[in-house]
Amino acid sequence: MKRRRLGDSDLEVSEISLGSWLTYSGGIERDQIEACTKTAYESGINFFDTANAYGRGASEEAWGELLSKYPRDSYVLATKVFFPISDTDRGLSAVQIHKQIDASLKRLKTDYVDLYQCHRFDVTVPIEETMEALSEVVKSGKARYLGFSEWTPDQIRAGLEVAGAEKFVSSQPQYSMLWRGPEEEVFPLCEKNGIGQIVWSPLAQGVLTGKYKPGQKPPVDSRAASSEMNVFMSWQMEDKVLEAVQKLEPIAKEVGCSMAQLALAWVLRRSEVSSAIIGASRPEQVKQNIAAAEFTLSHDVLTEIDGALGDAAIYEYRPTEQETTILHRS
Repeated sequence: MKRRRLGDSDLEVSEISLGSWLTYSGGIERDQIEACTKTAYESGINFFDTANAYGRGASEEAWGELLSKYPRDSYVLATKVFFPISDTDRGLSAVQIHKQIDASLKRLKTDYVDLYQCHRFDVTVPIEETMEALSEVVKSGKARYLGFSEWTPDQIRAGLEVAGAEKFVSSQPQYSMLWRGPEEEVFPLCEKNGIGQIVWSPLAQGVLTGKYKPGQKPPVDSRAASSEMNVFMSWQMEDKVLEAVQKLEPIAKEVGCSMAQLALAWVLRRSEVSSAIIGASRPEQVKQNIAAAEFTLSHDVLTEIDGALGDAAIYEYRPTEQETTILHRS
């Protein structure tokens, strides 16, 4: 498993990393979580990404139990703060940041995380307060480095401009063949400031594997068929998108890889990307996705991909369904 440096930090992260957003917060059984985590670790994945809000602590607790079996310095552990963890606990105030890092460390059964990330930007709290509190977390040794997820360019600049604050080393945007919004502004701004990209949903929640067919019901054992895991999949499941994705199948055959591997190789073609986060419910998925790092896509193949997807791909920034849902609840 090849590794890349994460921004200006000294962290070397595997090109493919394991995430725990839906699958490990109640989507699959405990034995499946253990099997996938064990396979990932033994196959060379060293970067594990979670958040306090995933299952309101359930994902952190699962990995606290499983990852604590391995030497702490043998893997890079990341978690996040912002989304509701209880009816009263949410956001990026100083009180919440200090409270939630302690709670996360307890669930994760560790003294520190390698990367502590703002899950979204908190418009209700002065950025100076947030950055000061995050900096205190680093200085106390509870986190080695800081990151953010889905911040706009203006929000990124605001964080970077806080005098005396610890600098960010990572950005975690949604990024895939179908969701290309970060390319225009976020990627170059971050590269200029020593911030690496850890991208989520590189398979568009499984849509880019090709298993969902236009006009057909999703497989019964798939994410799209699960009411617990398909909440944010409406736009990806439109027939227009699914029809475009089916056009990628002959391109993958031409390259000699699966459609999932094609999608991951496409993401990893960008030097700004330090790691692509995958979700997995079966160990075989972990192994297959890891192999994607071995494929290099030619200019002609990249052109074919663009032609196949056409206007099904989204290039401009827009809030994700997850963000919209949270905003409407506020």
